[in-house]
Amino acid sequence: MPRIAYVNGRYVPHANAMVHIEDRGYQFADGVYEVCEIRHGYIVDLTRHLNRLERSLGELRIAWPMSRNALTRVIRETVRRNRVRNGLFYLQVTRGVARRDHVFPVEGTPSSLVITAKSTDPSVIAKKNATGIKAITVADNRWDRVDIKSVGLLPNTLARQQAKEAGAQEAIYVDADGMVKEGAATNVWIVDRDGTLVTRPADHGILRGITRTTLIDVVAKLGVKIEERKFSVAEMLAAREVFITAATSICFPVVSIDAQTIANGHPGSVSLKIREAFFDVAEKIAI
Repeated sequence: MPRIAYVNGRYVPHANAMVHIEDRGYQFADGVYEVCEIRHGYIVDLTRHLNRLERSLGELRIAWPMSRNALTRVIRETVRRNRVRNGLFYLQVTRGVARRDHVFPVEGTPSSLVITAKSTDPSVIAKKNATGIKAITVADNRWDRVDIKSVGLLPNTLARQQAKEAGAQEAIYVDADGMVKEGAATNVWIVDRDGTLVTRPADHGILRGITRTTLIDVVAKLGVKIEERKFSVAEMLAAREVFITAATSICFPVVSIDAQTIANGHPGSVSLKIREAFFDVAEKIAI
């Protein structure tokens, strides 16, 4: 079945979907986005994704393209038209179309909205969960406001390409003090030598991942001890488990970093326990 995209008020064939050449997302990366999982016909954690969208728009002073209720209806309709039961939707809002100028366009310029949805193969994710993935570390060279989910992802793109060329699937950013920040498209967690689950605080320097936030609820329900604190690359390499989280993958175990084996080189029990409990705790909205 041909895919359908929503572009500025119209549902159009995905192959014909387009935006103006002076859309500020294209010219300046002047926009924000969200990616949300669809599992078994349910949209996962939509409320938290829209809350984060609201924050990102507010930080960049971009107007909502429509009311939140209307946006929810458009999201659900886009997912339905693409007949997605397992997959994701991508939503992007930019400051709109205007003559190219660094300053904001005139007040009242409408925001641009694009939404796409696609099916994914659950068996691909299951295979990665069963075997684990590899990662590399890279120096963090991004702008300071990584707490905003901006479409300006060139450093992330280069980091992921570097990982691919090294035979890995994720790049983990490290700050100037040798402390772990986050992945190019994920949050990073370890299980330390005492069995405590550790992740960096999301008050500054990383994106407050929605899956990360829900996972904290999950571990509270499971009774797993958790600490939000900084940890070093050395501590990560010596950890009992390392895993990364994102909306499209939930919880991938990392079994090798910079060609060094983590623990016994196999996925650990904590990430498995969390992954199995995640969807019982996460918000689920029927399509």
